[in-house]
Amino acid sequence: MNNKKRIVIIGATSAIAEHCARLWLEKQPADLTLVGRDTQRIERVATDLKVRSPQSEIRVAQAEFLNPEAINATVGDIVKSGRVDIVLIAHGSLPEQTECQTDLQSCRDALEINGVSPVLYAEAFAKEMEKANHGTIALIGSVAGDRGRKSNYVYGAAKGLVTRYAQGLQHRFAGSGVKVVLIKPGPTDTPMTAHLKGKGAKLAPVEGVAKQIVEGVESGKPVIYAPGKWWLIMMVIRHLPSIVFNKLDI
Repeated sequence: MNNKKRIVIIGATSAIAEHCARLWLEKQPADLTLVGRDTQRIERVATDLKVRSPQSEIRVAQAEFLNPEAINATVGDIVKSGRVDIVLIAHGSLPEQTECQTDLQSCRDALEINGVSPVLYAEAFAKEMEKANHGTIALIGSVAGDRGRKSNYVYGAAKGLVTRYAQGLQHRFAGSGVKVVLIKPGPTDTPMTAHLKGKGAKLAPVEGVAKQIVEGVESGKPVIYAPGKWWLIMMVIRHLPSIVFNKLDI
């Protein structure tokens, strides 16, 4: 009988997701399913993780991120192998705000991949976890979702959707065996933010962000700001009066 913790990562090729996977496997061998769009990249991550944790069962699945029927099928295939303990929904992209303003297709793509798609995956897992009355759904949102800012408001709107959705899901499962964790990373040093680093932005080390996520998910913490300082920063930004906020170049 397989008594290993069952973990599923959607968007497993993201730098944050990959570091979370490493940390989970460092703790103990696990039954890990890696889901992504690019088969070669997923296999590369899986190979690295197998070397790090030979006792772990590591599976890979290629999946679509926007087709509801395909998402349902992917999740259905995963749960056939047994109930899931943790699902980390980590996929997304960081669009150029100026491009979203001039190209409506780019705007739509950014909203769908960063907002709609994570919600669809979470909802598909939610119905399965509800049946089992067991599991944790962890959604990666962003501090950008806390208040719309001119520098990234399309991305922020998508992550704001994830925030509101996670709050509703937490309300739905309050008092049950299902936990919902909303993760709000600040700017993190990953390939997705390489262009920001080139402009001199201060980025948090991905290893530290992943550690906070894994610890928070394990404890079932409702909201994780990573690094933790962003809780205070965003609380201030959220509460600034518009007359002050609108003068800021952020």
